[in-house]
Amino acid sequence: MYKRTFRKEDQTHRFVITNKGGSGWEVREEQDSRVISSRCYTDWHRVERARMAFTDQALNLQQSGWKES
Repeated sequence: MYKRTFRKEDQTHRFVITNKGGSGWEVREEQDSRVISSRCYTDWHRVERARMAFTDQALNLQQSGWKES
């Protein structure tokens, strides 16, 4: 549903939002092969806020030289 991946040298940073059907949405941030944070929300407004936070973090990564792939 939402996935952005950024790369810098051999590092990867990923933002993912997945629809889990009747149980809500999983909002996950990964760095390399590690899950930094993972939350499940049933309230769409929380998912929207998380997506906006991901957008801000993505902008910071791009300003630091990360490339979206």
